[in-house]
Amino acid sequence: MSKAPDELVFAPLGGVGEIGMNLGLYGFGPPQRRRWLAVDLGVSFAGPDVPGVDLIMPDVRFIEEERANLVGLALTHGHEDHVGALLDLWPKLQCPVYTTPFTAALAEARRLNEPGAPKIPFHVVPSGGRVAIGPFDVEFVPVAHSIPDSHALALRTPVGLVVHTGDWKIDPTPVVGNVTDPERFTALGVEGVRAVICDSTNAIRDGQSPSEADVAVTLAELIAKAPHRVAVTTFASNVARIRSVAEAALKAGREVVLVGRAMERVVTVAREQRLLDGLPPFRPVDAYGYLPRDKVVAILTGSQGEPRAALARIADDDHPEIALSAGDTVIFSSRTIPGNERAVNRIINALVLDGIQVVTDRHALVHVSGHPRRGELEQMYGWLRPQISVPVHGEPMHLAEHADLARRMGVPEILRLVDGDMVRLASADLAAKAEVIDEVPFGRLYKDGQVLVNADDRAIAERRRLSFAGLISVAVAMSAKGELAGDPMIDLTGLPELGSNGTALAEVIEDAVLDCLETLPKPRRRDPDALAESLTRAVRSAVNAAWGKKPLCHVLVITV
Repeated sequence: MSKAPDELVFAPLGGVGEIGMNLGLYGFGPPQRRRWLAVDLGVSFAGPDVPGVDLIMPDVRFIEEERANLVGLALTHGHEDHVGALLDLWPKLQCPVYTTPFTAALAEARRLNEPGAPKIPFHVVPSGGRVAIGPFDVEFVPVAHSIPDSHALALRTPVGLVVHTGDWKIDPTPVVGNVTDPERFTALGVEGVRAVICDSTNAIRDGQSPSEADVAVTLAELIAKAPHRVAVTTFASNVARIRSVAEAALKAGREVVLVGRAMERVVTVAREQRLLDGLPPFRPVDAYGYLPRDKVVAILTGSQGEPRAALARIADDDHPEIALSAGDTVIFSSRTIPGNERAVNRIINALVLDGIQVVTDRHALVHVSGHPRRGELEQMYGWLRPQISVPVHGEPMHLAEHADLARRMGVPEILRLVDGDMVRLASADLAAKAEVIDEVPFGRLYKDGQVLVNADDRAIAERRRLSFAGLISVAVAMSAKGELAGDPMIDLTGLPELGSNGTALAEVIEDAVLDCLETLPKPRRRDPDALAESLTRAVRSAVNAAWGKKPLCHVLVITV
């Protein structure tokens, strides 16, 4: 019997067909003896379709079952959509974690702020360094992005080299952090790249992203001419943007006040990593009220409209230490993530009504993306000259545009994947095709408070129904002979007071309960479960006739 050949496979469990929740698996070896390397472990943020849910994470049951063959987890950078699930899901994996200094320090700072969070064994690799992780030779290749210490991964195996780009852009003047070095990627191309697993976020946009240094110029101009207080809100992880704001404030004779725990945590780590050298210490939030209106710049969390973040509380005049007045300026140095538009617009409207000048990326160059546009993708493909392109990190429209671009760039093979596909990238059997060869279990986990639940958990479906049609609670006391022992108790949550004909819904429900009891035979009235089922159907039917909706209904039958 011939021995099965070694092969290199890739299986995304998150981040393909969506933006966020990134988790990719690379497997090497024969099919029955693969060893696995995980890349990134991120989250997505929950929307109104999952009420009460805080975060969405990839379902890791497949690799959890393969834990004995999991040689490690490599983190490309410190954004939440790439590392945000680490504290919750690492206990299911229990593998070594490999990353570079700033990312490791930021993850450790998050851990220290989470009571009971697990101690994670980080193996810190220098930027540009190489490390053997099981059968994988992994090089952390520096790239520019909107957080320091971002890296692509060059994964070398006996059957070929794969480049996993992570999040990147081309920016020769990033203010803080790495540049994407053409010479290094060209050298990888000369070495021979079997496949590139590449960021698709901005594949629908032509040209090349502006530089972070261009944003710094705009911010300096806006802060210099502002007559009164300036507040700048941005992603807490964007250390380059924080540095640009601080340098602009220093030049304008203003002091910087940090507002928000996430901002404070990132700045602490950035100072430890020498990324803010040359800047004076920032002032604590309680200094804000003592500084003259024309001598302060506040850097705030809340650029995405988060209801409990600093900016939302300021807009609602609910912050204990920070206030803004007519004539002050708020700069949104960020882009609004799709789905957050309503929350962000609510804050902007509240600020405008108070006479505050609001500046967004619609008015001036106050934000640039950290992801490559089409011109940058073309340059990357020109450097790497891969045999295979696998677009990831994007919604279907992004992946399709990326695939078309790679085809026009002359890439011989383009593989379109969705989460759960397992694709063979390379094999010791040279006749084996690059293609989807299997499907692996995948899905979503919801973080609900401090609990992880499956996406099909009953509680989530019930909350959706509650948010749509409310809840009716009915309690009836029955004698052992099946007779009503008192008036039914009825409580309505989230229902209108009156039905379509003007009758109180509480009366409609009470009539439905009494009518149902009169029509049921005594044996069924003496069976609490059967009686509860009949009353539930009767109540929901009556309410639907009077209101047009069927709320959740909970019936409690007590035998006295």
